[in-house]
Amino acid sequence: MPGTCVIGLQWGDEAKGKLVDLLTPNFDIVCRYQGGSNAGHTVVTGDKVYKLHLIPSGILNPDTMNIIAPGVVLNPGTIIQELEGLHAKGISADNLMISERVHVVFPWHIAEDRALNAKKVKGESIGTTLRGIGPCYRDKVGRSFAIRLADMLRHDFADRVTSIVEAKNGMLAPIAGDEFEPLDAAAIIEEYCGYAEVLRPFVADTTNYLLDAVDDSKSILFEGAQGSLLDIDHGTFPFVTSSNSSGVGISSGSGVPARSINKVIGVIKAYSTRVGGGPFPTEQENEIGQQIRDLGNEYGTTTGRPRRCGWFDAVAVRYTARLSGVSALSLMMMDVVSMLPEVKICVAYELDGETITHFPSDADDLRRVQPIYETFEGWNTDLTQATSYDEFPAAAKAYIDRVSELIGVPVEVASVGPDRAQTIVLADSVKALAGLT
Repeated sequence: MPGTCVIGLQWGDEAKGKLVDLLTPNFDIVCRYQGGSNAGHTVVTGDKVYKLHLIPSGILNPDTMNIIAPGVVLNPGTIIQELEGLHAKGISADNLMISERVHVVFPWHIAEDRALNAKKVKGESIGTTLRGIGPCYRDKVGRSFAIRLADMLRHDFADRVTSIVEAKNGMLAPIAGDEFEPLDAAAIIEEYCGYAEVLRPFVADTTNYLLDAVDDSKSILFEGAQGSLLDIDHGTFPFVTSSNSSGVGISSGSGVPARSINKVIGVIKAYSTRVGGGPFPTEQENEIGQQIRDLGNEYGTTTGRPRRCGWFDAVAVRYTARLSGVSALSLMMMDVVSMLPEVKICVAYELDGETITHFPSDADDLRRVQPIYETFEGWNTDLTQATSYDEFPAAAKAYIDRVSELIGVPVEVASVGPDRAQTIVLADSVKALAGLT
């Protein structure tokens, strides 16, 4: 059975975890293939809320294997805390497998993140969560100071850490200045050897496992982290994450060839949000922006930071949908915009007096664009209790139809609240994936 991917098409926080959780029971495997603990996926089931950062959102289904693939960078302390939190709620997490190839986040990565974040890019923070994700990816590419999970189980691990700490202390001291506290190699070795023993039962060759699964026609659901506009190569650089968070990263992060993935579901909010610095053409730094923030509870799962809020940007989403090979859209947070007096969609930009419908590659150009809006009359209807598309007001349906038309991809799922049950599947193809037919 070919693979399916759920991927965010904006700047992250699109509620991907909810959709993955909904689809999981009909899949043999859920695979998280990039990013680190900077991701925050929330799954709500009844009165229980699960906040996940590294563990795939399919973990709640004991019959589905959950894979953390090589493209992820792993903070072992964070994932152990997640495991403990799941155990406390009665979730065994025995259905978790972590690639021996994942690169590991160490205290020196976090120290680098904090030291370098003090250096602004064009006067703005790039939006790092200060969890050492970028520096870990940098060491992965640089290779000399990289440590993978399998390395933590080797006899020469302590010698490797000692050597790296000596080098990192020498590098960090002039960057961090008077606030620098030298890293303690012995303490790090003791801490991480403890982590290694806890994680040992989960460590495996996930690449081989996934390739065997493809050969055996097992169904695989790939779970993206962050959002496509944060892609290191194709996003709003330099205000991006450190991995390929668009659809181009699926194969490189998981090891599964692209020919084995036949459906990509792009997840979008009915409005836009962003965390940290960087251009945001449709941002509303006004009462509307605050209203969206409050109605949508737009505060970060990982950081708790208030998110910047604005209108839906069809120019940006059309770009990421094309980039990621999206074949269906899942439109989230329809309940939020349903309570607004009017709703707007950005359909084009004006740049230096010219109307454009392409997404600029330069962040400075994107910062200068003026959004061109279409305005829709609000429908002022509480959709949180809706159980079918037929219950949507005509104005809400018109909004959805226009989003689909502008992006060039059909809306096949609409979400009207945070709970798993508050999801309306419009297309038979997704109903089949979710086991609803």
